Amino acid sequence: MSENASMTEQLGAIAGTDRDIKEKAAEVAAQPVRKRGKDGLYTGRRKTSVARVKVKPGTGKITINKKELEAYFGRKDLHYIVKRALVVGEVEGKYDIFATVRGGGVKGQAEAISMGLARSLQENDPSLHKKLRTAGLLTRDSRMVERKKYGLHKARRASQFSKR
Repeated sequence: MSENASMTEQLGAIAGTDRDIKEKAAEVAAQPVRKRGKDGLYTGRRKTSVARVKVKPGTGKITINKKELEAYFGRKDLHYIVKRALVVGEVEGKYDIFATVRGGGVKGQAEAISMGLARSLQENDPSLHKKLRTAGLLTRDSRMVERKKYGLHKARRASQFSKR
């Protein structure tokens, strides 16, 4: 019994008083919890595309795989998809965006970049969270291509039935 009591006293001396512990807990709870991406990189995914996006204050230059946005994505609709988070957050022209994207097709890549960009903007300015959330830019689109099954032509396409 005395060993347990002395152990409790030692732990109490190490940790401090209950009042100190409560004050420290209140300080920790008051601090905002922010999950930062590794080296400021934020990940966006869509289908089989994965994009890593880094945002820095700047002039609005968008670089994807070391190419300009217009050079990487030729279609205007893909430019809109990539820039959508900037337009919704009303921060167009305030940040330089650097993205590395791989896998999937061009539309999946554009949507992956858009999601990574939205996540990084939200981290830089938490007041944008509601706008980005209502625009659907923070929701991961989990639809994937169904795998081909053995004995079928495609995922569900079977051979044509023959009566004779």
